[in-house]
Amino acid sequence: MLSEAKRTIQPKLIEVQWYFVAMVTAAIAISYFDRQTLPVAISAIQRTIPLNDQQFSWLQFSFLIPYALLYAAGGRMLDVLGTRRGLLLIMLWWSIACALHGLAMNFAFLMLARCLLGMGEGGAFPAAARVVAEWIPLHQRSTAMGIINAGTAIGSVLAPPLIGIVLLTSGWRMVFFAAGAVGIAWVIWWSVSYRGSNTASIDTLDARLVAQQLSFLDIVSMRKVQVLVFAKFMSDSAWYFYLFWLPKYLYDVRGFDVKHVSYYAWIPYAASGVGSFLGGWLSSNLLSRGRSLDFSRKFVLGLSALFMPVVMLVPHVPVGWALMFFSIAFFCQQSWSGLIMTLPADIFPLSAVGSVSGLVGFGGAIGGAIFGVVAGFLLSRGFGYGMLFFIVGTFHLIGFLAILLLGGRLQPLRTSDLLQIESQL
Repeated sequence: MLSEAKRTIQPKLIEVQWYFVAMVTAAIAISYFDRQTLPVAISAIQRTIPLNDQQFSWLQFSFLIPYALLYAAGGRMLDVLGTRRGLLLIMLWWSIACALHGLAMNFAFLMLARCLLGMGEGGAFPAAARVVAEWIPLHQRSTAMGIINAGTAIGSVLAPPLIGIVLLTSGWRMVFFAAGAVGIAWVIWWSVSYRGSNTASIDTLDARLVAQQLSFLDIVSMRKVQVLVFAKFMSDSAWYFYLFWLPKYLYDVRGFDVKHVSYYAWIPYAASGVGSFLGGWLSSNLLSRGRSLDFSRKFVLGLSALFMPVVMLVPHVPVGWALMFFSIAFFCQQSWSGLIMTLPADIFPLSAVGSVSGLVGFGGAIGGAIFGVVAGFLLSRGFGYGMLFFIVGTFHLIGFLAILLLGGRLQPLRTSDLLQIESQL
């Protein structure tokens, strides 16, 4: 009777696990749709609120700096409040902030709305990492995070055509009002669906002992955390440049209009979704075949970084080839990103996952903010996109070399590691 009951419960548990993964994937899709509203609608907005390249870069800066700060703070908040309450508050905040963009009458109001949006969205990926740590076993975590990370592609793929339709039928303000309404609908879904964690995800007594002793200062002091933050700083400097500047590049350099962007700009983002899933799947497959966690993660990270320099060719080829090279870069970037955001759940106990994910995301957002301003500065002073694509084509390789040479072996944290940290403080 007992074994029969176990067989009945186990499929139900699996269904619940992946249902929650699907919910968080939807949240990440909404997040990326919301942050794409401004870049895709920029040509329409500029007819009401004139903006130059430098001002456009400052709008991205005003999103990314609070995004970075709240990534770290939001991760810690999630460890304190728990995943359910934390993500509910985060999503409600950013949905209202997205809708506020539609009320903007000048550049300053747009900056304020962008700042509020960044504050809210900062907690999304730490929450995703906590859901994975709470519900998904180790050998499936990179697959789960790959699926969640594919939500970035879903939101980004849907953004150009859907925003284009709204722009052509209802104007740019309705884009933001509709996006905010979708987010609030998700909040209601989450509030009635999500429940507490599967405590079986805390695998060992040793991990629980580490969880009881690990402080925020311990986390910040760890070499592995510092290396992951640096690697994310480098890779997201490139990623946010692609994310925020691709539509504008197509408008300004390739002569696209709103219809052309709606037709074609989704293609690289679709490739990013495939890369996110396949990168996570490949790493999980290697782990299931008996390869170590260290090899399974580093092999796919290195493979992803290896192809990122293809973006250097974008300014020198026809637009069809340029979209193909963008697609390769987006594919590899999101394969990389899903694995980087899986590592906190791989290495750290549940009580620290939000904090570590927050710090890693903080590094990425700071990198994106800084390079976005640099990009705007260079473009406003006559430098072309060719130089920018050459620079960002090196960033993932630098980040991977840091992991390879400085990050040590990737494995779950044990009490012996904590004792070593304490001896260094």
